[in-house]
Amino acid sequence: MGIAALVGTPIKRREDPRLITGQATYVDDIKLPGMLYMAVLRSPYGHARIRSINTEAAKQAPGVVAVYTAQDLKGVVGNIPVAAPLPPHITNGMGRRGPLAEGKVRFYGDPVAVVIAESRYGARDALDLIEVDYEPLPAVVDPEKAAQPDAPLLYEEFGTNVAASVRPPTDEIDRVFAETQANGGIVVKQRMVNQRLAPSPMETRGVVAEFRKADRTLTIWSSSQIPHLLRNYLAEQLGLPQHQVRVIVPEVGGGFGCKLNIYPEEALVAFAAMKTGRPVKWIEDRSENLAVTIHGRDQIDYVEVAATREGKITGLKVHVVSDLGAYLQFFTDVIAIAFTLPMICGCYDIPVAYGSCDIVFTNKAPTDAYRGAGRPEAAYLVERAVDLVAHALGKDPAEVRMINFVKPEQFPHKMATGTVYDSGNYQAALEKAMQLIGYQQLRAEQAQKRAQGKLMGIGLSSYVEICGIGPKGLTPFGLYESARVRVDQSGDVLIYTGASPHGQGEETTFAQIAADEFGIPIERVLVIHGDTDSTPEGRGTYGSRTTAVGGTAVYNAVQKLKEKMKQIAAHMLEASPADVTLEDGKFSVAGAPQKAVTFAEVAAAANFSNTLPPGIEPGLETTVFFEPEACTFPFGTHICVVEIDKDTGEVHLTRYVAVDDCGRQLNPLLVAGQIHGGIVQGVGQALFEGVVYDENGQLLTSTFMDYAMPLASELPPFELDHTVTPTPYNPLGVKGVGEAGTIAATPAVAGAVADALGLPHVDMPFTPERIWRIIQQQQAPSQPQA
Repeated sequence: MGIAALVGTPIKRREDPRLITGQATYVDDIKLPGMLYMAVLRSPYGHARIRSINTEAAKQAPGVVAVYTAQDLKGVVGNIPVAAPLPPHITNGMGRRGPLAEGKVRFYGDPVAVVIAESRYGARDALDLIEVDYEPLPAVVDPEKAAQPDAPLLYEEFGTNVAASVRPPTDEIDRVFAETQANGGIVVKQRMVNQRLAPSPMETRGVVAEFRKADRTLTIWSSSQIPHLLRNYLAEQLGLPQHQVRVIVPEVGGGFGCKLNIYPEEALVAFAAMKTGRPVKWIEDRSENLAVTIHGRDQIDYVEVAATREGKITGLKVHVVSDLGAYLQFFTDVIAIAFTLPMICGCYDIPVAYGSCDIVFTNKAPTDAYRGAGRPEAAYLVERAVDLVAHALGKDPAEVRMINFVKPEQFPHKMATGTVYDSGNYQAALEKAMQLIGYQQLRAEQAQKRAQGKLMGIGLSSYVEICGIGPKGLTPFGLYESARVRVDQSGDVLIYTGASPHGQGEETTFAQIAADEFGIPIERVLVIHGDTDSTPEGRGTYGSRTTAVGGTAVYNAVQKLKEKMKQIAAHMLEASPADVTLEDGKFSVAGAPQKAVTFAEVAAAANFSNTLPPGIEPGLETTVFFEPEACTFPFGTHICVVEIDKDTGEVHLTRYVAVDDCGRQLNPLLVAGQIHGGIVQGVGQALFEGVVYDENGQLLTSTFMDYAMPLASELPPFELDHTVTPTPYNPLGVKGVGEAGTIAATPAVAGAVADALGLPHVDMPFTPERIWRIIQQQQAPSQPQA
């Protein structure tokens, strides 16, 4: 369709020129007259009572304007918001906290006091002058130990560290297991650790606040994924009407879920700006980021799976122990219950599934959403479970997957967990991945290398995830998305979106949607986001929802304007609106293409003309809110090949193939970029990453010298392909792809490493030391006794 053929085209991101040329604005680039700087005093203990805090010396330090503790905030600043408090204890206050610790500290890095000074260095130096008398307390960092009756308590008044438990009756799953074994089948069991991770975005968190006393308006610049939610909850925390709070999100140098939160520092900076009457800035340093920005994962999963001798899975039993850390953040308490347990069946038509869960407080930093948020954990445990069945039966893991997949004709399909999947063709994705990588040839090569004493492994991951978070009733508040679309008199289109893209590329894809529908060049479309004063109410960017929900709002708004423009064009052409079509930027009459007016001419008439037909209001602007009927379920298969060095234990990825299905692809180039980044983060968890505390709650991975992340040089080229299975739940047919790579990669690498070692399971991360020790243990029996 000429210039209108934009959706589905691999257009380069329109955002990139300003980002790669240094023209973009981040929070730390915000400089305001009279700006002050905040530094935060943090607990050096994992668990301790605060006997006293003496701030007098700090207040007298050069350049210090103010020092605040929890006492200064009492009755003025509310608690950190929690989206969905769970009974029985969280609804009664367990795990809730104010912006500064009061009475005691519960994790290394817990904020105790803040200094506001004329310079960042002066603020930091003054921290050393604050005297805090701590009474150290026993700490607990292992969630299973924390759940025991004799464990040190973080919240003594509740008598337990277990915030909530989900424990359905086991009668049905016990019966299935017994019948399967009685019929000659198998039951395999495995404890799996999904270790704690630090999201580690390139840009750490940052906040600037300015309060204008004359009109009592508070403006916040924050590196956030949720500008409107941040405004709404911050207004509540500070006791201000929403209309007096404005949140601006400039460029965000990576979010990955850790910026889907309202943190103590945002309220502290705002409070300081209101008290001092001057703008205040806080920029997190890397050690703070690793210590106090939320961590991800940290689940222990007990998995039992029953299967026939032919490989058909008859039942799955999962118990999740979820480590909340010391306090609740926005979604902390519901990650395991709302996003892991509903997805434990993965792609498989498992007749009976049982899920139980304990969510437990420990003396560590809070956990919350990290790229995938509960879905990577679910995919990991079910993919490992399928591999365990294959290993126990001596079958190829691909064969066991094929036997158990939900069939294409079964969709929409209600899983044993109650989750209803929209659409899928899991077998096609697996077959395509196997063809791309030359699966049978790889298995033959593996046999040859094993005969030579070499360790080569092949891992498969057929994942499915829940995306497009937004249906009515899914959460305690509406997760709709919005778009305001305006066509000005020149024919340029302005899209104001309530979503807040921060690197995914929606400035490009949203423009593609509008340009495609209007039949105009993409250069005539501008996408505006990230400012709560100019954009309609939205719920932010997370859960791979931005295009499926926010993009649909844009599409629906464009449809409304198209219909209005057709009516105006029909008036100009003296034709019936039913006979008017829009193609390549021209409105013409069906059967008489020479009788036409341009898109720009109709836009000018709508905005300038005083002769519009009766019933047609001037202007071209509309706001649409979209609440999807149901979630979407993208899927795919990733296959990873590894070789392990026997002498060093190093795991080398030699090939990586990914076939993903996110429904209709609006921009294949952006889809590939999201998958590339996601795979790297998933591989990072499998091979390198892990947040480590000692038994006293001391953080041992407080710098990048201790917390390892993957380098480009350690990864092979990724070989990508796709299938296309549109969702019926939005008119674009799109599903979501931002988290797919991370969800798929970790079990693929885990399967490859276990396969190389000939073991049913190995816990992550697969560091050289861990793998080397396993190899030594495997070789030990054959070595002669000394």
